[in-house]
Amino acid sequence: MAGNPRNGRPYRRLCAWLRAQRLPCWWCGHNIGYELDARHPLSFTLDHEHPLSKGGDLLDPANARAAHRRCNSSRGNRTTRPKAALQRASRRW
Repeated sequence: MAGNPRNGRPYRRLCAWLRAQRLPCWWCGHNIGYELDARHPLSFTLDHEHPLSKGGDLLDPANARAAHRRCNSSRGNRTTRPKAALQRASRRW
């Protein structure tokens, strides 16, 4: 395969499918700004639950998750969530 597989039609189709679902960020649980510019920290990115560097499949829909750009970048290739993210309430009280 020549070139970057993330520029290919199957990857763009997977991104469009995930974007259409308008899910919250799987990492932090907050809403994603789907209308924001792609460079914005709270914009949508496709994240892989099982990191590609650890054998995850690039085009597997079961491995694809909606995430904020900031959450995706800060997560790196970790597979476990920090305790603060697990204990976060769904609403501010």
